[in-house]
Amino acid sequence: MRFAIVAVAALSALSLAACQNKQEKAADATADAVKADANVAATQIEGQADATKAAGDANADAMKQQADATKDNAAAEAKALDEKADATKAAGEAKAEAMKK
Repeated sequence: MRFAIVAVAALSALSLAACQNKQEKAADATADAVKADANVAATQIEGQADATKAAGDANADAMKQQADATKDNAAAEAKALDEKADATKAAGEAKAEAMKK
């Protein structure tokens, strides 16, 4: 009788251990799936961040080029106005000299 009780107890312990092992494997599989999902999400977010940074860099470059073009146009306009002012001054001086004679 004792042998039968010991045998039943041993089988019960093995069954319980097998169930726990299955539960651990299931929990590990679930954890691995969650980890894989997190890695995919992180990779997607990193990709979005890289794309946003690239777009920002391209926008900054375009703005810099526009600023450089505006600066060049302003410098050309200033030079043209200086030349016009010099010509007007020279004409005025020439007219004044002519009137003195």
